[in-house]
Amino acid sequence: MRKKPLLILLIAALSAQAREVTVRVLATTDLHGNIYPYDYYTARAMPRGLAKIATLIAQERSANPNNILIDCGDTIQGAPLEAVYQEFVRTGKFPLGIKPTKPLETDPMMQAMNLLGYASMTVGNHEWNFGLKNLDKARSEAKFPWISASVAVKPGAAVKPFAPWIVKTVAGVKIAIIGITTPSEPVWEKPDHIAGYRFLPGKEAALMAIAGVKQKEHPDIVIVAAHAGLEAEVSNGVILSTKAPIEALPGENMIYEIATQAPGVDAIVFGHTHSELASGHVGDVLLMQPKNWGISLGETDIKLSDGADGRWHIASKTSRLIPVTDATPADEAILQIGKPYHETAELFLNTPVTESPVALSAAAARVEDSPLIDLVHQVQMHYAQADVSFASIFNPAIGIAKGPLTVRQIAGLYPYDNTLYAVEATGKIVREALEQAARYFNTCSGDCSTGPLISGKIIGYNADQAGGVEYEIDLRQPAGQRIRNLRYHGKPLADDRKLRVAVNNYRAAGGGGFAMFPQAKIVWRSTDEIRDLIIEYYTGHQTLPAKAAENWKIVPDSAARELVREALRETPVTK
Repeated sequence: MRKKPLLILLIAALSAQAREVTVRVLATTDLHGNIYPYDYYTARAMPRGLAKIATLIAQERSANPNNILIDCGDTIQGAPLEAVYQEFVRTGKFPLGIKPTKPLETDPMMQAMNLLGYASMTVGNHEWNFGLKNLDKARSEAKFPWISASVAVKPGAAVKPFAPWIVKTVAGVKIAIIGITTPSEPVWEKPDHIAGYRFLPGKEAALMAIAGVKQKEHPDIVIVAAHAGLEAEVSNGVILSTKAPIEALPGENMIYEIATQAPGVDAIVFGHTHSELASGHVGDVLLMQPKNWGISLGETDIKLSDGADGRWHIASKTSRLIPVTDATPADEAILQIGKPYHETAELFLNTPVTESPVALSAAAARVEDSPLIDLVHQVQMHYAQADVSFASIFNPAIGIAKGPLTVRQIAGLYPYDNTLYAVEATGKIVREALEQAARYFNTCSGDCSTGPLISGKIIGYNADQAGGVEYEIDLRQPAGQRIRNLRYHGKPLADDRKLRVAVNNYRAAGGGGFAMFPQAKIVWRSTDEIRDLIIEYYTGHQTLPAKAAENWKIVPDSAARELVREALRETPVTK
């Protein structure tokens, strides 16, 4: 028998020894204090929250022990379970004088994430909402680093820097996780809440971090964990358009830009926009976005094999989302961590504050005037001493029964931690803002009695309505030319008329596509959130409005009727 050459035998031996490994990256984002599988504003069980996500994490870890768990930010603000604790840290008092069942000493989200063994958390924009004292306390309690390459310390500032990345070795594979935070934070946040920090453009920060980590650590995998959105439209993993969403601020979302212009990235896990993407490819970069509030767990599997050069080489990359369902059991240990905070939140939410003279529903409140938005205008105009108010309905599923109302029912009308601004605007700015809001609707022809008349291209909470002026929205006209009969105190509103306008901090910064508001000078800011102002205004002596102001309407009437039908078909009302 002829003997095989020594070289062939050597190659065969090396091939037999070649290794393969699949590294699993598990990810969450925009948890917003959701530990319990529960909607605090409707008092109903919901398939979401970190306690249920914990069960999915355990399942996926069992299936592949070569894993790492990360989060993309917006963690310590949001659900009342977290909010009542953060308010106590900020002020030393619990709202409305409630007393918790036991001392609340440590951030509940950090406790839960410590137990689950998170490797890192990218800093989100809402981490700053309660100020540096709250941010620093929660950060100090985490047993994992808060990371961001795009948040830098100003020269001479006495604040703690964030690490730009972490590197973990899993099954012999070195994984670099680079954090990127949306740079729009200074536009949204109070200056003292971010004092000492500066925010870099996402791509610029990513390029510096990629170069730095590769030079210092020589990782086998580079993953960007970003709190920023995808400035593109995706369908079935394919990029359809790279046009930025109309409601985004310039530079706010830059995932596509990083994927295409920051060489060396293998995968990007991202959040911020509360959307979801199971799997998307931009060139050789894999993209994935889990759903917010712990509604789904993101999973990226990266298969590697070692080469003749002694280094790992990526063979394949896949990602998917694992949804939380009603059947997903909640992890009891995580529930126990959240229990005293949950009970305190319930005490707060069940406190009576006012009453409603009639039953009210928000189901059609985005397409016709409603007392539920007029009450917000009333509060905003009162505290901002404004002539005009802009506000929107955040949750059309909300309903209020006739009779006494608790904090829960009032807070459900305004679930976000926006603050109130008064800006020095003009009639022109008011008109332009109303035209922007009217993009929520489609243009119609004829009698406009058939739909769809809701465009679906504008998020509902960006369909603002105005109080303090009268106007009509004519859907027979193209977008940008729909506002007619705009009047102030019964007279046509001139473009040069100066007005004091009440808007939230997001709108004042131009958020939601309202680029006209940053042109207006800010003349006053509230120190409290709008939700708290609503609670304060109606506590004890005010009742909710019984009927709408009817200061605006859709024309023609047939379009208005069709819009109500569409809204009622799509919105299950809760109380």
